[in-house]
Amino acid sequence: MEDKDLIWRKASKSGNGGSNCVEVGTSATGRVAGIRDSKRPDAGHLAVTPEVFRALVDRIKAGQYDL
Repeated sequence: MEDKDLIWRKASKSGNGGSNCVEVGTSATGRVAGIRDSKRPDAGHLAVTPEVFRALVDRIKAGQYDL
């Protein structure tokens, strides 16, 4: 799936100050979730199922990836 086939959005709290941020994209059917670097959108993206994306978000919220 190409970037143009996804609807991309960035977290509202990310601002425009050049901070590290990712964008999340969804397909029109809702069956694909895309993840890309907001500073390098032309570098491509990682495509995962919505279920895999939800599991990632749940783990992040649980603190499993805190440094």
